[in-house]
Amino acid sequence: MRNAIRNMPRGVQARRLNVSDWPLKRPALRLPPFAFTLVELLVVITIIGILLALMLPWVMASRESARRMGCLNNLTQIGIALAGYEAAQESLPSGTIDAEGPVRNIPQGYKMSWLVQILPYLDERVLFEQIDFSVGAYNEKNARARAINVPPFVCPSCGVCRITLPAPGSDGQWSSSNAARSVTGTWTASNYAGCQDGVETPINTDNDGVLFLNSKVRRDDATDGAAHTIFVGEKLIGFRDLGWMSGTRATLRNTGMPPNQTPGDAPTLLVAAKPDAEWNDLFVGGFGSCHPEVCNYLFGDGRTDSITNSIDMEVLRKLGDRADGELIEGGPTRGDWW
Repeated sequence: MRNAIRNMPRGVQARRLNVSDWPLKRPALRLPPFAFTLVELLVVITIIGILLALMLPWVMASRESARRMGCLNNLTQIGIALAGYEAAQESLPSGTIDAEGPVRNIPQGYKMSWLVQILPYLDERVLFEQIDFSVGAYNEKNARARAINVPPFVCPSCGVCRITLPAPGSDGQWSSSNAARSVTGTWTASNYAGCQDGVETPINTDNDGVLFLNSKVRRDDATDGAAHTIFVGEKLIGFRDLGWMSGTRATLRNTGMPPNQTPGDAPTLLVAAKPDAEWNDLFVGGFGSCHPEVCNYLFGDGRTDSITNSIDMEVLRKLGDRADGELIEGGPTRGDWW
């Protein structure tokens, strides 16, 4: 090869090939532009929005289901506390304690509620010992205790509800009694009330429920069967609620009205107060809840159940009476879904 190059004519100038002389140059690699058009972006956003809209009801339903189970757990704790009280005192607590009846829904008198009495059985002995039982539920000495929030007394769907009474001389009157308006302060309400009767009637010593004025009912006194007797149920909180320490309609209700249809009760306190002339202090009212379509109850055998608000009123009345002797042929205690 070297000899061949040496023998080449002089006119032919041999030279070394450079890369730039290569006849088949590779073209530069150019990537196509990568980006969303406005239409594509809008389509993606629309699809994401539709998916979120489809998922939101399911998420909300799941959260409400969890809150309803938490509410049933509160009722279970209350049922255990009632059983513990009965084992120690040989009877269920009095629905309310006062000198005489009927009980009026005004902040006057002694009126210690049954919820106060079961505090030691809910691991609230310190709170129980802070209550001065020599004075009534509305006395200033008990102002600090009645403002305390007790978690088993509050439904998770409703949240903590603190009531502030109007000061004397304000427009927010609570009753026709001037003495009742001398009590001011803040206290926490309860979402749970004991069943005092099977019909709408004032709270008194002759009620046929299990928790009423100066009652000393035992579980065996529910001769219709503890499993067929409502002991405690949910209630909504109205503007005139007197808190968990008050042995009034704030902690006692009956089965004489359909669930969630008690005048003055509301899921929130954004309701107008009625004038005194239109308010009946002896009115008690029925049960209710913040849960859609259902209300939770505790029965005498310790069972808790969510019962629809469309339950037959005759069945509900029988469940609220501890000893009417009437046969319950259907309903939640017979395995029917109500």
